[in-house]
Amino acid sequence: MTLLDAPAVATEPAPLAPAARLLPALAAVYRAQLARARVSRIPLLFVATFQSIGILVMMRGVVDPGDNPSAHAVVAGSAVLVVAFVALNLLAQYFGRLRATGGLDHYATLPVPPASVVLGTAAAYASFTVPGVFVTAGVGSWMFELPLARLWILLAVVPLSGAALAGLGAALGLLAPRQELATLAGQLGMSAALLLGVLPAARLPEPVQWLRDLLPSSYGVDAFALTFAPHPDWARVLLDLGVCGAVGLVSLTLATWAYRRVAA
Repeated sequence: MTLLDAPAVATEPAPLAPAARLLPALAAVYRAQLARARVSRIPLLFVATFQSIGILVMMRGVVDPGDNPSAHAVVAGSAVLVVAFVALNLLAQYFGRLRATGGLDHYATLPVPPASVVLGTAAAYASFTVPGVFVTAGVGSWMFELPLARLWILLAVVPLSGAALAGLGAALGLLAPRQELATLAGQLGMSAALLLGVLPAARLPEPVQWLRDLLPSSYGVDAFALTFAPHPDWARVLLDLGVCGAVGLVSLTLATWAYRRVAA
């Protein structure tokens, strides 16, 4: 019997490796994005911080320093603006560029859950803003003669506001049909955070205040601003942080759905 006459042996394809679990995959994406951010995003973080401090200097000539709601709002809004610049604006541009250049195909081939890609990237961009937020809040408190004792609340404001803004930025970048539109959406979102977050809410027209209520970061701004009072209303602070966290959960879920839709 020759080799040609030998019976064919049925072979089954080798099983694929099991997909990575959510938390280990999320940690791996987070570390990779954070390492990348250290190299390429430090100049942008400097720009975001410098921009917020410049707004503080400008508003110092308009708003009186001391214990008043307007000064509280300016300092809190300028600090959270750093988060908006990085987590919303840059993340929208990042995912828009990935979609336009086919970079999402790389992530789609990895055995990682889609949620880990979105959450890990969003967490990296949000945590990257922490130094700039504290520097801006410290400089603003000094300029407007506000106490520094409760800046620890930023440890809650930054991740919750960052989650809400990063989820929104990722969703804008993934859903935009063109990279240019993703960049435009990120710029408009940051402009909204600037105009509606830094300016005192009480001085805005009522229709604009309704728009402000739709901005996720405004609840983080309000929570931070309330802590400058001599006797803060902690129940209101927790309520604002809770709303910010809930909006963050919704925006990150939307971003995950958008990633699944685009990757498929």
